[in-house]
Amino acid sequence: MVQRPRVVVVGAGFAGLAATKELAKAGALVTLVDRNPYATFQPLLYQVSTASLGSADVSYPLRTFAAKWPNVRARRAALSKILPAERRVELDDGSVVDYDYLVLGTGVTTNWLGIEGAQENALPIYSLRDAATLRRRFQHYLEDTAAGRRKSMHVVVVGAGATGVEMAGTLAELRRRTLPLTHPEIQPGQTSVTLVERFDFVLAPYKPRLRDAAARALRRRGVRLRLGATVASVGPDAVVLADGTRLPSDVTVWALGVTAPKQVGSWGLPQSKGGRIRVTEALNVPEHPEIFVAGDLAGPPNPLPQLAQPAMQMGKHVATQIIAAAQGRPLKEFSYRDPGIMATVGKAEAVLQLSNGLTVRGLPAWLVWIFVHLAYLLGGRNRMTVLLNFFWRYFGPRRAATSVTQ
Repeated sequence: MVQRPRVVVVGAGFAGLAATKELAKAGALVTLVDRNPYATFQPLLYQVSTASLGSADVSYPLRTFAAKWPNVRARRAALSKILPAERRVELDDGSVVDYDYLVLGTGVTTNWLGIEGAQENALPIYSLRDAATLRRRFQHYLEDTAAGRRKSMHVVVVGAGATGVEMAGTLAELRRRTLPLTHPEIQPGQTSVTLVERFDFVLAPYKPRLRDAAARALRRRGVRLRLGATVASVGPDAVVLADGTRLPSDVTVWALGVTAPKQVGSWGLPQSKGGRIRVTEALNVPEHPEIFVAGDLAGPPNPLPQLAQPAMQMGKHVATQIIAAAQGRPLKEFSYRDPGIMATVGKAEAVLQLSNGLTVRGLPAWLVWIFVHLAYLLGGRNRMTVLLNFFWRYFGPRRAATSVTQ
């Protein structure tokens, strides 16, 4: 490479980190920008919210990540404005950064779907702050219920995708196995876990036999399934369904729907469904080919699942296209290689669906789920602590299942 391109990567999610790593190895000058000083491993946020893991277990300092390459710099800031004609970005700290190529991988945010009271009364689980807020709410409400300051601790999880299923399954196991030991003052009738889904099944992207297996596993753990049910409104103490059914809810977890953040509309780039930025098959913006978009924020012609694998593959593809463009080579279309999807329901129970149609459930799928997640975590310390926490939680004393408190 005769002249190393200056690349600004905005967003330290799976897409942004993958792009940064690939660009760094190719010798580009990279500035990695994120509003947080750390990267978050989102697939395990529900474990943080249920006190299985600590916040540090699923986060990794950006400056430590950037320090692996002498040509990468990390900046803690948020993107305020894009000036394509000048090829520069303005950040919320007032600084300006010039670029030859720009990568947008800021991800998306919670979509409340216009449901009355949802944003005011439900708690999302999309960021580390969200997970910590949920954990504190769970812990405080349990203490208040045990002390008699609250009458109940009922939880309703809205949305039966992978996040909703994993959250409901984990909470149900804690309710049945751990709370009788740690909070003996609380009677079984004072707690419950309900999972609400508008489809007649859980885990919509999966094959029927895996959906049914996951639903049976949830019911065995005591989760109340309300399938084929649409949420009409969310109150401070109940979730009301479209048919008028009122589900008591001391804590409502929102695991349903995402959309582009509002500030994306001020960037002056074309948007598509859900506010995502419209891109070409090569993942760059038609009107500004030097601007690339990767991850959930990209609105490619063919919609992709909002998972870690598509984001990582898009990030790597974007990086290779930037290097190609810098060397005068033509861009190539992005092609997603589907490795499969997986979700866990609880101890020794998960479902795995490979792209070739093979399905696995139970303990084998659960072990695969654990080790795949460990492989994608940043940092050896994080991998070790998460592995130890998993096995201590599931194979150690039942009272230790909620041992993480901060």
